[in-house]
Amino acid sequence: MIYILDIFGTFVFAISGAFRAVKYELDILGVLVLAIATGVGGGLIRDVIIGSTPPAAFQDETYLLICILGGLIVFISAPKIAKQWDLVMVADAVGLGAFAAIGAARGAIHGLGPMGIMMMGAITATGGGVIRDMLVSEIPAVIRTDFYATAALAGGGCFFIMKSLEFGEPVQLFSAIVITTGLRVVAMIFKLNLPKVRSLPESPSVIARNRKTRRKK
Repeated sequence: MIYILDIFGTFVFAISGAFRAVKYELDILGVLVLAIATGVGGGLIRDVIIGSTPPAAFQDETYLLICILGGLIVFISAPKIAKQWDLVMVADAVGLGAFAAIGAARGAIHGLGPMGIMMMGAITATGGGVIRDMLVSEIPAVIRTDFYATAALAGGGCFFIMKSLEFGEPVQLFSAIVITTGLRVVAMIFKLNLPKVRSLPESPSVIARNRKTRRKK
């Protein structure tokens, strides 16, 4: 079941990454690169951090093949898929939940504490998107817009709570998936975002210098 969810999440994320390539009118190689980066990037970062090498994506090449399949589907049928984008986003939310749960589980297996488990869930779920955005010179969406990483962190926290209460692994994983996916779907429906910092009229150094100047006067 976990493996199927992992493959499903990889496929959906690969499609999401490939569409970013469509936005910039990249060639087929660019489409595949962004599909692969988005699909397995988070898992690669997670495995390197916890010392699980070679990363799972290289031990089981099904992950890479699924990403390539997702990229090719978008390259061939982008206009048709775009018409069903709402469904793709719901699937993306489920993939986010699956990745958050799997990342949290991998963190727990390696003996990490609550913060480590939550971070592994968030990194697994959002790392690929960060790599994707950096490849096309965008500020990563997870720190700019959307209730995305926060949902993954909440899912990881839920996983740790269920584990601490000594529920079985299926309950731990299922609860993390439900919390992450549920929060993400609610955020999409109601267009929720975290509060944003207000821009400053000038750089901090200029503001400080002006304040000192006014004091001298």
